[in-house]
Amino acid sequence: MEALLLGLLLSFSERFDTIRREATPEELYRVLYDLPKGGDLHDHLGGAVFPELLWRLATGGERFYTRVRFGECAASCPSPLLEFHTVLESTWNRLSPCCRAEYERLDELDEERKTAWMSAMRIDAPGEGRDEFFEVVWPRLDEIIDQAPILADAAVLNLELFGHEGVSYVEFQLSPFRRRIGGRVIDGEEFHGLLRDRFSQPDAKATGVTVRLQANVLRFHPDAERMVEESWAFVDRHRDLWVSVNLVGREDNDKGYPLRFLETFREMRRRYPRIGLAIHGGEVDEPNHHVRDTLLLGADRIGHGTNLVTDPETLLLMRTGKFAVEVSLVSNRLLGYAEDLSRHPFPELLRLGVPVCLSTDDRGMWDSNMTDEWFEAVTRFHLSWEEIIELGRNSLEFAFVPAEVKAKLLDRYERDIEAFAARYGEGDWRQAAAKVDAHPSGYARRHFFSRGSASFVPEPTFPARP
Repeated sequence: MEALLLGLLLSFSERFDTIRREATPEELYRVLYDLPKGGDLHDHLGGAVFPELLWRLATGGERFYTRVRFGECAASCPSPLLEFHTVLESTWNRLSPCCRAEYERLDELDEERKTAWMSAMRIDAPGEGRDEFFEVVWPRLDEIIDQAPILADAAVLNLELFGHEGVSYVEFQLSPFRRRIGGRVIDGEEFHGLLRDRFSQPDAKATGVTVRLQANVLRFHPDAERMVEESWAFVDRHRDLWVSVNLVGREDNDKGYPLRFLETFREMRRRYPRIGLAIHGGEVDEPNHHVRDTLLLGADRIGHGTNLVTDPETLLLMRTGKFAVEVSLVSNRLLGYAEDLSRHPFPELLRLGVPVCLSTDDRGMWDSNMTDEWFEAVTRFHLSWEEIIELGRNSLEFAFVPAEVKAKLLDRYERDIEAFAARYGEGDWRQAAAKVDAHPSGYARRHFFSRGSASFVPEPTFPARP
């Protein structure tokens, strides 16, 4: 198979360069939508649900109320002072009559407010960015994405969308603890069983996407060390589905600095057989040693690593090829960690031989998809066909799955790449691109295509369920 891929590199490389140079943005988007992309190794499930799908999930079962006005008692209401703060009916019932009057039933909003609610769940307007994302959007969603059945269905909807655009493997990040079914808090064991059963259903299997889960810990929580221990023990009990412990949350909150957890992680390695570790590191503005310190925690993969190039000694270490960086271009742009993507460290890492892969982070909140990450990379940094195959392979080589599963994923990837090269390497590539049932995201429409482009339908759509 390696010899076959080498042949593809040699025979298709010039054709891909031609496509990249001559295609219109719409044509290139179709080609990249059709591209086999390997895996998404950095995906927060709670932030991955497109608002249109979140609305569907939140109005199809439990009843929710959302804040649409601020009255005379607003400051005294026991909830964040946020428009479209959305709560379960049982929470709403516990509010005072004055506070309840500030909310309306989610499924009874008029079209204008429904549209505004969806916009409030994504970063899609000038001036929105890091603070809006961390301090406003997530609190609006808390009680929706606490619901275990909603998370399970959201995962499968994401698998369907990923499968449609050529992704074959996903690792979702979420905490397994203190989820709810209605107003009832469930433990991690019940949540694990619910997810396992949901992934065994025919619609989940039909996506063709292999899924694994990472247990998240909020790094600046006062009790984060205990949460790491709890999460590690949980992953060890459920290695069939859960594969890693991850530290999440703003790194510019100094209470979550990596070395805070060094002794805790060492103690976990004394207690348990090895698990792979993918940990956020270097997602900050200032130069520091967070990536180095995250490697000291035992990380095999670094989430983001945007300031890695400011630490020369660690950059040299990363060139050994033992550790991968999960790059999220759209996220880094929208949150201001790399507002000018042309200056993003991604091509420096890639071309220095640091294993990198593309990932979507919180794609529902970005209103973006995996194709957007590839489009940004290909158009800004003129990726070669060889580099594209390298990125796809990295996203599977560094997946936390058993060797036999990884071998199957890599074999499928190479067969899919061969078929892709055959489609676009023979005959008229424009005709091949025109046949692709591409579903561009809202992010793509805002940033990649000219206004009024006739190549795509007017509004973002989602593939029909199989």
